[in-house]
Amino acid sequence: MPMLKKFFAAFRPPEPPALPDPDAELALGALLVRVAKSDRSYQVEEISLIDRILARLYQHNALEAAKVRATCEKLHSAAPETDTFGRLIRETTGLEERLAALDALWEVVLADGNEGEGEIRIVEDARKAMGLSVIDSDRAHERARKKSAAAAGED
Repeated sequence: MPMLKKFFAAFRPPEPPALPDPDAELALGALLVRVAKSDRSYQVEEISLIDRILARLYQHNALEAAKVRATCEKLHSAAPETDTFGRLIRETTGLEERLAALDALWEVVLADGNEGEGEIRIVEDARKAMGLSVIDSDRAHERARKKSAAAAGED
């Protein structure tokens, strides 16, 4: 019988490696990916922005940030609801980190120049789950808008 099991096992796809339990960094990364993919158009500008945000917030080099993003893409696909990620961020980080996470979410929303309804809904769900106010979100949105405008001026 063991030989028959080996034979059939050869035709089964290997099991994918288990995903890590998300921490605040992976939760934020998965939310950033979720926002970027919500309009069904995951553009290179959004991908590179997510990498830059992860590098900036978590002191990664470009390769490390890309690896983290790749893990976040898998987490997003297998992911719990947006508010689960938001609650994880709220429970494991302080106010400054949560505000930085909200800024980052708005940066990704603005990356393609189009604020989609689905993107805004994800940011709103994450904001509530992170325990932040509408005023916090409005301020983060404005900061992201200014950063986006400044980046566009650099091109």
